[in-house]
Amino acid sequence: MSVTCLRTTLFTFIYSEMFILDDIIMSPINGIMWLASKIEELSDNELSDAGKVKELLMELQLRFEMDEITEEEYMQKEDELLERLNKIQKS
Repeated sequence: MSVTCLRTTLFTFIYSEMFILDDIIMSPINGIMWLASKIEELSDNELSDAGKVKELLMELQLRFEMDEITEEEYMQKEDELLERLNKIQKS
């Protein structure tokens, strides 16, 4: 076997081993990145879901009627939720 052929074989082996090591080292980071993207996707869906906002409005009204929150808290949170609902409906 010639020196050039030996070098090529050795380089190919080392190069492929480096990719395997990179995959092993990067797999936890890739997993975290995948998880973060799924969390972002779910939060975007929840923020842009009109049904969820309406559900929160009903829950807020129920809490106000049961005297769990003050009228001031109710008005503030209702305004925030209605504003969010309007943004969802406009987009």
